[in-house]
Amino acid sequence: MTREEIVEKVNALLAEEFEVDEALFTPEANVRETLSLDSLSLVDLVAIIQQTYKIKIPVTELREIKTFNNLYDYIESHVAAA
Repeated sequence: MTREEIVEKVNALLAEEFEVDEALFTPEANVRETLSLDSLSLVDLVAIIQQTYKIKIPVTELREIKTFNNLYDYIESHVAAA
């Protein structure tokens, strides 16, 4: 799976789930702020990513995912390893 495919799929999933315009998903945008995530919504985000890509995101690593770029990087590195 290429980086472009990951970005496209993640953006489409998150835009639909959280009803946010994909145009706001810039690489340096803060994920939590852009999607207006509270702790419950954050769990939804993790569940969507884990189900879609069959990867686990431990809480310790989740704390490091601040921007959309961080999220894409995380998925890309773990999908490649799977």
